[in-house]
Amino acid sequence: MILPRLRSDLNFMPSPIPERPGLLIRDCFGYSDATLVIPPLLVGCLLFFDGVQTSLDLQTELSRLAGDSEIGNAAQLLADRLSEAGFLEDETYARLKERCHASFAQSPVRKAAFAGKAYPADIDPLREVMRKYLSGGAASTHDGMIGIAAPHASPEHGWQSYQAAYQWLTPDLQDRTFVVLGTSHYGEPDKFGITRKPFETPLGRTRIDDELVAELEGQPAVLMEDYCHAVEHSIEFQVVFLQSIYGPDVRILPVLCGSFGKSIEEGGFPEENESVKRFLGAMEEIAARESRRLFWVLGIDMAHMGVRYGDKFAARAELDEMAMVRERDKQRIERINVSDARGFWELVKENNEDLKWCGSSPVYTFLKAVPSAQGTLHRYQQWNIDEQSVVSFAGMSFRV
Repeated sequence: MILPRLRSDLNFMPSPIPERPGLLIRDCFGYSDATLVIPPLLVGCLLFFDGVQTSLDLQTELSRLAGDSEIGNAAQLLADRLSEAGFLEDETYARLKERCHASFAQSPVRKAAFAGKAYPADIDPLREVMRKYLSGGAASTHDGMIGIAAPHASPEHGWQSYQAAYQWLTPDLQDRTFVVLGTSHYGEPDKFGITRKPFETPLGRTRIDDELVAELEGQPAVLMEDYCHAVEHSIEFQVVFLQSIYGPDVRILPVLCGSFGKSIEEGGFPEENESVKRFLGAMEEIAARESRRLFWVLGIDMAHMGVRYGDKFAARAELDEMAMVRERDKQRIERINVSDARGFWELVKENNEDLKWCGSSPVYTFLKAVPSAQGTLHRYQQWNIDEQSVVSFAGMSFRV
């Protein structure tokens, strides 16, 4: 029997559970809530799930690894576990995917995906923790302020950088449309995910700028009602902060920015893709025409370094390799601050983007949409997401 393919869109990482070493697999699209840890001895067996090799091939390999030709039905057990989890390209996966996409399409709102996980699901504890995150005070006037960049890392661990950015949101911005440019971790390259669905969190329900959504809808680079919105945190976290400042019905234009990976791999600039060029041009036109009623919010993280992210070294915040990463991050931030989109992208392309910035596409989109923006760095952080891996991020503001 031919073994089905292992899904290529799963999240793979070394197991963080000391008593259960191996390869941890989970479904970043949320089709399945299963998490599997494949023991080190069996990790190589996953290569047999390629749509070509057979269960007999896998059984033979398992017999070799175990040193026992009478290993029984181990191959079938492994295949069953992967299938039941929704991790193989088979009928189980197709059924789970169809159900999730239909649920999102039929929902009148984009439901909170991370309430109770990354922030409290109950409103009183949420308000309390948000008061802490926003306790640094706010500026009295926006005075030419047109945008901020904040992390999309867990608010619990990145709140100082969130605070450094959101302190610049003043009461006189209440009636603006907040254009939230988030990293699309799971979306198609060179595409932009848009939704008309209001975002619903424990604080309430946002409004959507329907006119701007309609204006962007026909763009060839736009994916309307992109399912990635259902599972993406980079915009949801910004919405919670915006609602905490301006109330639940804050008006937003949520845009998920897919990677510009082709540009990084093949050279050149993102707008050399004609569809991307047209979208960036449309955003620049909207920014110029609607400048008095828009405010830009970038939900971005920066470098991702260490074992979790495929590096051969264990990363420690601010130490050893991460001291060099800080300097390279700062070089990119300097290009952002002077609105040098091309210079920023040249740095992104260095070494085939070995810093693995998780936010370069929203940054580039913003710099092309508002080429006159001048940035200021207010806080830069490195955070050990685990003992061997680090994420960097910052709080910034932009003026014209």
